[in-house]
Amino acid sequence: MAPAPQPGTSGTSGPTGTAGPTGVPGAPGGDQRRAHLEELRRAEQARQRRNRLVGVAASVAVVAALTVGGVLFVHAQTAQSENGGATGTAVEAKSGQDGQDGQDGKNGKNGTAGRDDKAGGAGHFTTGSDGVRTWQGALTRNHTTAAVTYPMEPPVGGDHNPVWQNCNGDVYTRPVRNEHAVHALEHGAVWVTYNARAAKADVAALAEKVRRTPYTLMSPVADQKDPIMLSAWAHQRTVTGAGDPNVDTFFAAFVQGSQTPEPGAACTGGVDR
Repeated sequence: MAPAPQPGTSGTSGPTGTAGPTGVPGAPGGDQRRAHLEELRRAEQARQRRNRLVGVAASVAVVAALTVGGVLFVHAQTAQSENGGATGTAVEAKSGQDGQDGQDGKNGKNGTAGRDDKAGGAGHFTTGSDGVRTWQGALTRNHTTAAVTYPMEPPVGGDHNPVWQNCNGDVYTRPVRNEHAVHALEHGAVWVTYNARAAKADVAALAEKVRRTPYTLMSPVADQKDPIMLSAWAHQRTVTGAGDPNVDTFFAAFVQGSQTPEPGAACTGGVDR
């Protein structure tokens, strides 16, 4: 299969619901939407600053714990030596919970590497008059580290990896794992995908649009059925190119839209490649 075309510049990088279009940029309400996107970007930047502070505090705590542990170990060894080498009983405390995600705190199943999981029950797409396909059927939301078989490509929901794909306007020039991308959809992201039949000019223009839009990501998907597709949780559509007005309409409806299972969840701090 021919490799997917690359964007002009290298980037970095539940239940179903029906969301109606809101304001389209350039139309009435466009200013309000731009303000909302800017608010999302500021919130994401604040989240990153908080995460950095938490990381520093955690590092200090770890260093302190290691220091105290080293002192206690030395005292224990000294005491054992003084007592004629008496053997003590070591007790190991395990931290964390089995199946607990350290990224967003949601409980999920602890997947087994190499196992191929199914992404929920049967279902099918129904196509609305606006051309948007909505998934009718169960979309499970368990966490798993195993590979997942999805009933559609690109997937629009289902079980997924505990770590999301970064989606703060991230453009990837290589394929990403479906399991990470689906987690980004759960956070309210729109995923722009393309294959080798997409025009290079369209790919480059869409990449620029994604870079300007929080809660979006873009990557090649070689085996998708149409040249350019847009996906959100439980929703998907095909567009003819970067100039298709349905691109703006889909973004307006589904970037942090009402279909989002976890609105406001992070789009940074996940996988960036």
